[in-house]
Amino acid sequence: MPVAVTKPTTAHPPSGSRAPGDTRTALLFIAPAMLGYLVFLVWPTLRGVYLSFTSFDLLSAERWVGLDNYRRLVNDPVFWDSLGATLHYVVVNIGVQTVVALLIAVLMHRLTRSTALRGIVLAPYLVSNVVAGIVWLWILDTQLGVGNEVIELLGFDRIAFFGDASWAIPTIALVNVWRHVGYTALLIFAGLQSIPPTVYEAGRVDGASEWRMFRSITLPLLRPVLSLVLIITVVGSFQVFDTVSVTTDGKPANATNVLQLYIYDLAFDRLQFGYASAISVALMLVLTVITVVQYRLMRAGRSDLG
Repeated sequence: MPVAVTKPTTAHPPSGSRAPGDTRTALLFIAPAMLGYLVFLVWPTLRGVYLSFTSFDLLSAERWVGLDNYRRLVNDPVFWDSLGATLHYVVVNIGVQTVVALLIAVLMHRLTRSTALRGIVLAPYLVSNVVAGIVWLWILDTQLGVGNEVIELLGFDRIAFFGDASWAIPTIALVNVWRHVGYTALLIFAGLQSIPPTVYEAGRVDGASEWRMFRSITLPLLRPVLSLVLIITVVGSFQVFDTVSVTTDGKPANATNVLQLYIYDLAFDRLQFGYASAISVALMLVLTVITVVQYRLMRAGRSDLG
């Protein structure tokens, strides 16, 4: 009588369970990034918060002064001027950049999805802020700039783009729009690709125009991506420094003395690290509040696709 031979079975861990070495391996891979995060972000942040309650100039030990730096901040007219210049920059930069990036993304999505075109759109983002600032400083120079030469040929007076208090901030904002708009457009373009084509087909069947579909379909379904883009661009705009530093250095008459430039001047030119840290902490709190408000108002965590 034949005897049935059974093959040995390999035991598999139950679904959802981890092998004993998985956690150890994961921690090993995470460790370099976590070390960098702790050393270059968490520790400087905590150190900055501590210094904001001290008087420190690098030449002597820090001295605890409590809330004196924050009282000085409230009564500092230069701080409020810097905050006003920064807000002016943020409004121009975010307003123009978001509208232009949305337009470029929609045109790429509706008309062409050429990879070469995406590369051209992204090209300015590959140029550093310092290089972009210097190039546009030459182009828009009042006496020798190509831009002002063209303006004069068209019959208009030359414009001191970086030398006039009313033109300086908008000019710096538009220079940064030129550099960042391609990257922002590609983020929005990625969001557009997640919208099912059947939604637009249904809109066409119902007789909706392109503008109606953009207003009633594209914008609502794009809200989570737009929220992310706005949070990233607003936080980045408040931290503008390099473009201002190489073009105007806060001039004319402190018209472009944005917060980051003022913090740098206080810390590294005047060695007032305590007060500079207090302004940095205040800026961090402002950005935290703005981010939370944006996230909640735009319902960034919810999508209408569900």
